Parts: sequence; structure tokens; C-alpha cells
Amino acid sequence: MDGWMTYARSYPLALVLISLLSCTTNQARLTVSPSSSQFFEGDFVSLSCEEDDSSAGWTLRRNTSKGQRTQCGDGWGTPTNSSCNISVMAPHDSGVYWCESREGPISNMVNLTVTGGSVILQSPVLPVMEGDDVTLLCKTKTTPSNLPAAFFKDGVFIGNESTGHMTIQHVSRSDEGLYKCDISGHGESPSSWITVTDKHTTTPPPTSTPPPTSSFLPVLLVLSCVGSVCVLVLLVLLVLLVRQCVHRKPDVRDSAAVYSSVTSEDTSYAEIIIKEKQNNSKMRETDTHVVYSAVRTEAVSYGQTAVTPNRQRDFKPEPDVVYSSLK
Repeated sequence: MDGWMTYARSYPLALVLISLLSCTTNQARLTVSPSSSQFFEGDFVSLSCEEDDSSAGWTLRRNTSKGQRTQCGDGWGTPTNSSCNISVMAPHDSGVYWCESREGPISNMVNLTVTGGSVILQSPVLPVMEGDDVTLLCKTKTTPSNLPAAFFKDGVFIGNESTGHMTIQHVSRSDEGLYKCDISGHGESPSSWITVTDKHTTTPPPTSTPPPTSSFLPVLLVLSCVGSVCVLVLLVLLVLLVRQCVHRKPDVRDSAAVYSSVTSEDTSYAEIIIKEKQNNSKMRETDTHVVYSAVRTEAVSYGQTAVTPNRQRDFKPEPDVVYSSLK
């Protein structure tokens, strides 16, 4: 077993990292023909950098198990436009391959293994999509290649196949891992990592265009709600305005009593008798001139008042009191 296989077996984490890097979306993608991650010594391999619009400006590079990072044509391979052909694969060609542009971006990475043994496992070199079927082929260098084989995943036996073919239907993330096979009397293949990616779901286009009126329904609902709220606010403001007018403080003119329509039948009179207090002081002379204004004759009552003077003492009449500017 060569140095790369020892490295891959001892450090499976490196294969995991390589596979994760290969899942990234880039501007270019690397394809391998024939599509396999394992090759016999002496096989022919063609690697191509493919881009959606063009393939110019991409260079194929690799990093081998010996830690040599070189590009196609630098001691290995024959560059042809965007492809690199390796006529005779050798164990030292095992490593990681990718496409790189002058600006810096890189494509997906592919791990290729070249063995000097007699058994290889042909498995997808690129990540497979979840839900797809995957076929594994355990192949010998000599014919026939359809011999019975045993298959293993992560070192655990998963089944025997009489023709050397194993199909994993509807793969899921749980099927991701290191696979290898063994043909009795011929040997065991190297291990290859199979990566499973999530299935991309696309939104189907609408089957029919909705009628134009349906698009206006939300607008009409919003407008009706806004109109109802506005009407409610106006009603509340109107009620508050009416209450304010009703409970307003009455005008000063309303406090004056008006008796213009009062008749004699509505007038009542009471007789008030004032008794003199018997003391030494002389009663003041009362003003006998009484003015009754705006009183009708039929509503007047007359009475006679007799005043008996006190003869004990004579007091001088008080001087007349003058009230000036009295309103």
C-alpha cells in the first residue's frame, strides 16, 4: 500500500474535510472521466474545469500525499485548454485535485486514489443528492470483474453481492461515510468517502393566475375597517361636544329675574306688626312717604297706624341726614 493510502486510512478526518470542501458552491466545477474516485496503476484519467459561461482562466492544481502542491504540466499531466490528461496513473498521483482561477476562487475538490493492488471500489467521485440511488462496483484488475464481493461501511460489514454490484436506494445523510469492498482470493479495495447533500427543493410556478378581483379584497377590507373607525371617532367627538354644551355655565343674563309678566293675582302681601320696645329712647320718626311703584290699585290694602308720643322727655329732632352719591 502506498503512502497516500496509509495517510487516508490513518487520518479519515482529512477525507471528511476534503468532502466538505467539495460541497461548496463555486464558479467552476471539476469533473473526472471515467467517473470514479479510485484507479488502478496505469489507468488513463481526464480532469476538466467546467464553468457555466466559459472555461477560460482556470488552472488545474493538485496536492499529493507527499505535500507537493503543483499545477497540471508541472511534472505531471498534459494540459489541454481547460482539461488535464494523465495518461498513466501512478500511486504518487493520489491526492486532492481542484480548479483555481487567477482571481483566487477555487472549484470543488476531488480526492483521487491510485492503487497498485488488484481490487478497487468504483463509487461516485462527486457528492450525491439525498434521495438518489448510488451504485457501488467492486472491480478487479483482471477479467472477469463481476465476482462476488463483500461491502463495508466505516469498517462494518453491510452485505454480500454475488455480482460485485451494490445499489443503495434513496440515500440519506445516514448513508454518508467510508466504503470499501473485498473479493475473496483477490484482496481488499482502498476506502472511499461518499458525501450526501441535501436535496434542493424548487417552488413550482403557479398553475393559474388568480382573478383580479381577489387581489382587491384585502384592500377593501382595510378600507372598510378604517372607515368604521373614523365614523366611530366622529360619533364620540359629537357626543362629547353635546355634553359640553349642555353642562356649560349659564349666562349672567339668565340670573336676572324677569317679572314683566307678573299680574296682581300672582302677588301676595303679608301684614307685619312692629311693636315698640318700651325704653327711654324716643322712637325715630319714620318716613311716612312710601312709594309704591308699579302696583295696581286693586291690589292695595290700607290700614291706620296710631302713634302715641312719649311725654316723659322731649328730644330734639335729629338733624337731617344727607346721603350724597348713594346709589
